[in-house]
Amino acid sequence: MPWRRTTTPYRILVSEVMLQQTQVDRVIPYYKKFLKKFPNAQALADAPLGEVLRAWSGLGYNRRAKMLHNAAKEITIYDNFPRDYKTLVSLPGVGEYTAKAVRVFAYNEPEVLVETNVRTVFIHHFFPRTKRKISDEALVRYIVQTLDTKNPRAWYAALMDYGTYLKQTHGNVSQKSKSYVKQKPLKGSNREIRGALLKALTKKPQARATLSKLPFEKEKIKTQLAALEKEKIIKKVKSVYALP
Repeated sequence: MPWRRTTTPYRILVSEVMLQQTQVDRVIPYYKKFLKKFPNAQALADAPLGEVLRAWSGLGYNRRAKMLHNAAKEITIYDNFPRDYKTLVSLPGVGEYTAKAVRVFAYNEPEVLVETNVRTVFIHHFFPRTKRKISDEALVRYIVQTLDTKNPRAWYAALMDYGTYLKQTHGNVSQKSKSYVKQKPLKGSNREIRGALLKALTKKPQARATLSKLPFEKEKIKTQLAALEKEKIIKKVKSVYALP
């Protein structure tokens, strides 16, 4: 994992945003390609959104690209990349976990991180026979007690690797978590339609009549075009849609 070989906060942020709801193996080539094109926050902030979306195309959840682009614009306001949690969590698209992950993996700060692989480890060891759903609050007390405050970066990396191993050998015990959400199938979903629309528009601007030839219901295509336009991920000039 290339993000394990860096402590540059911008690179850590890119990896964390890409890894949201996306498998590691799928992220790696996009991460490398994205950083080659946008090596720092200034380069990303200066790029047109359409160019960012083209680099992101195929990774899915394209709204993440727009949020990361907006975050880069805010980051460039500061003399240095933000380090404190309050500033990080205020960035567009950066939630509690992502802000803390940047602090852990870029700055080696001992934050309490709770994500699927960490949940797996602590549920496996401390709640092996529990039938009820387990809250993150119940896990945090153990995470705090075992946290390596001197080198949290290596500690969490090891926990995540161990969680992956446990899933392979013992099944996905993180399903016992109250926070567990089963990902909905891609086929026929709004996510699939949005991805197909953006993939078509990364190649060239197209009229709605042309986009309606995609293998989805015309009404659903119309709805997602309106949603993408409202989110300012695409723009419309007369009847032609294009990336910004």
